[in-house]
Amino acid sequence: MKQFYWLTSKSAISFLFSIFISFNLFAQQHYTTEKNIKYYSDSINQKDNYLSTLCTLDLYYPENTINFPTIVWFHGGSLTGGKKQIPKALMEMGYAVIGVEYRLSPKVSAPAYIEDAAASVAWVFKNIEKYGGNSNLIFVSGHSAGGYLGMMITLDKQYLSKYNIDANKIAALIPFSGQAITHFTIRKEVGIKNTQPIIDKYAPLFFIRSDAPPMLLITGDREQELFGRYEENAYLWRMMKLNGHTKTTLYELQGYDHGGMAEPAFPLLLKEVAAVTKEILEKK
Repeated sequence: MKQFYWLTSKSAISFLFSIFISFNLFAQQHYTTEKNIKYYSDSINQKDNYLSTLCTLDLYYPENTINFPTIVWFHGGSLTGGKKQIPKALMEMGYAVIGVEYRLSPKVSAPAYIEDAAASVAWVFKNIEKYGGNSNLIFVSGHSAGGYLGMMITLDKQYLSKYNIDANKIAALIPFSGQAITHFTIRKEVGIKNTQPIIDKYAPLFFIRSDAPPMLLITGDREQELFGRYEENAYLWRMMKLNGHTKTTLYELQGYDHGGMAEPAFPLLLKEVAAVTKEILEKK
């Protein structure tokens, strides 16, 4: 099976349409949203007002349904801005979608926002079955900084192990234009310029391993992306392959820049969620 792809603007739009048609049947389900759920424990919230106020998630899920997959979505914004969101492209598809709010630089510095990402995913693992979801079908995604956060908590197992959760239980990691080297905001926090590449404990590339969950890496056009975002992901794809990981796939969405690549990437995410869900359920 091929593990490296590129999509032209035309083919991406056609693919988007086909996915919309195939999933339209889910629109007949009823969905509900619970907002501002605190994902840290009460004891932690009481110690930090900023954390308690900001660290919440919104849960959108199908009513009267069981065993559904869940997509955890981390918003972008350079780790300095942005708000939690439930992307419209993921709504009414038969899945739960969780939008996560996390602390931001410069009010906090690394690894606070990575710890927030881990705490929110831990909450999902421990609570989603109460709503009818399947804890074996938790998918982690996000755009830009959000993709980076998902990459960090999936590849560096220490963050979820704090909650007695094996990061390998994540069904699949699907970052949109995530940063594979140390995030530029983290480099800025310590006085390193944007164009100076660093691979340290805050780089997903530092934690490549053969036993990681399936990974679908999606970027925009290499000539229109932010900094070297395509090349970082291509290197991550190559190194995962060389380390024996057989389920890392890379897509380059030609003709789309860093911000515009999300729209044609959503159908790829949905296709991956459907394929991995089918594979996992067939093993049970």
